[in-house]
Amino acid sequence: MKPRVAFQGELGAFSELAIRQQWPDGAVPVPCRTFPDAIAAVRQGDADYAVIPVENAIVGAVKLALDALRDAGSEVVERSELRVPIHLCLLAPRGASLAELRNVHSHGVALAQCRIFFARHGWLNPAPHDDTAGAARMVAERGDRTVGAVAGEMAAVRYDLEIIARHIEDVPANWTRFLVISASS
Repeated sequence: MKPRVAFQGELGAFSELAIRQQWPDGAVPVPCRTFPDAIAAVRQGDADYAVIPVENAIVGAVKLALDALRDAGSEVVERSELRVPIHLCLLAPRGASLAELRNVHSHGVALAQCRIFFARHGWLNPAPHDDTAGAARMVAERGDRTVGAVAGEMAAVRYDLEIIARHIEDVPANWTRFLVISASS
């Protein structure tokens, strides 16, 4: 039986990529709205594990995730950790161009990894969203060629979006460190 693994975000998120890396033979991803929700899924037995991002090469600590882990205290235990390469893309509806885009949505941590890209493209307005894949899904649903998302290639494929620009992260050797946790009992 494949393990059920909770994560913050929607399908296509970098946390799902971490799940695939940790369980190459397969796992059942369990999307959760927030980091506390992902940890609660483990504590309540709705998931066997959770994959939580705790550090990024560019922005440092993922404070919201670390706060959620701290709040869980001894109810969860770290099982392992992994480092996942993170390559961010600018995504948009099919047929859109970079020049047409105005608002670009993504998780605040992802947007913070692309400061140089946004500085070079001053007409783009970065807009915070709950998660990278959720921003991609929203862009796909809207179909507005002035609205884009920063997310990974997996989200582009999942939501049938065009990749306008690849590797827009400030540091080419970008990575995120994830903790794999389970209930302590």
